[in-house]
Amino acid sequence: MRIALLSYRSKTHCGGQGVYVRHLSRGLVELGHDVEVFSGQPYPEILDPRVRLTEVPSLDLYREPDPFRVPRPSEIRDRIDALELATMWTSGFPEPRTFSLRAARLLAARLDEFDIVHDNQCLGTGLLRIAEMGLPVVATVHHPITKDRMLDLAAAKWWRKPLVHRWYGFAQMQKRVARNIPDLLTVSSSSATDIADDFGVSPDQLRVVPLGVDTDLFKPSDQPRVAGRIIAISSADRPLKGIGHLLNAVAKLRTEHDLELQLVAKLEPNGPTEKLIAELGISDIVHISCGVSDEELARLFASAEIACIPSLYEGFSLPAVEAMASGTPIVASRAGALPEVLGRDGECADLVTPGDVNELIKALGTLLESPARRQWLGAAGRRRALDVFSWESVAAQTVRVYEQAIARTGRRTTSAVEAVDESC
Repeated sequence: MRIALLSYRSKTHCGGQGVYVRHLSRGLVELGHDVEVFSGQPYPEILDPRVRLTEVPSLDLYREPDPFRVPRPSEIRDRIDALELATMWTSGFPEPRTFSLRAARLLAARLDEFDIVHDNQCLGTGLLRIAEMGLPVVATVHHPITKDRMLDLAAAKWWRKPLVHRWYGFAQMQKRVARNIPDLLTVSSSSATDIADDFGVSPDQLRVVPLGVDTDLFKPSDQPRVAGRIIAISSADRPLKGIGHLLNAVAKLRTEHDLELQLVAKLEPNGPTEKLIAELGISDIVHISCGVSDEELARLFASAEIACIPSLYEGFSLPAVEAMASGTPIVASRAGALPEVLGRDGECADLVTPGDVNELIKALGTLLESPARRQWLGAAGRRRALDVFSWESVAAQTVRVYEQAIARTGRRTTSAVEAVDESC
């Protein structure tokens, strides 16, 4: 099967989209399929050598170190570029829409080269154009962006709320596009319910395929764990991730315990998280890193006594699965898909009420004082990761959804071997 895998952002080590694209594409080629990734900036830094990459350049208006930059007039190449710039200047987020339009333009010239198009999270209007051209389209929705919008609005000061509304304006487009794609993938039954409710799609459109983990990389270490080390993963300074609640808990716990927090996150300079760390006086025990490799992240997980996931909502949580695979006991919020991923309370993790700092303090403190319970929870998590989550299984389940989408259109598939033969 010849697969075009679309990803409007593919940063390899920060955020789940790049991780998903990298591992899924590798799993698909392992099954013998031909995969080409179409990605906007930031491009994936690491792909399996058998996976082709087609760069889909944008104006890259949010690049580091100059986000919200003003491009030179010579950079404006066409109407899509003009739309991208105008949307940013009016406080919107253009990338999902403009990436999809550029991808549709590229695929229009290559219709005979692919059997299926798989979009990762953009849900832009260009997907409908691709479907109109006759290519079957499948889209992955990790969770509805409406959840992010709701929490960001709740956390915003009154004068910023109109800006937050405008920034999330693309959510209406995503709702509209999702309703017109018959085959939608999501990563948990919790996300499926939220997508059906918030996007207004039929439950019959949704197929649940969980994320996977590399259990050969993420595994317990032979080395002893660092006493008092807690690890947390967060993609950014977003209220959704609940990092502020964890920092407040750590500030209280340090009065009774020797501990440190390894926070793997991309923080805004002088942003809310950095300010809170300074206000709480815990900068000496909070160590921040970003852009770490998979190998470095695996070592951090294996070195920690506890992994904490204090999120107010999660559509899946790849860090939860990586922590389980590493044999690291977990304290997590009872939020979104986390109970589904981690199992019942006390099975592989201790679950707490989202946003309840006192509960979080109690759960972390109890676990810090109980080596036997840490060992038991860690071993249970490792077993669950091995039994339930693997990228090979994810790829195989995804292919079955591809087959359904292709059958719906009546399009004949061409294997990678057949494609080579036909070109000779």
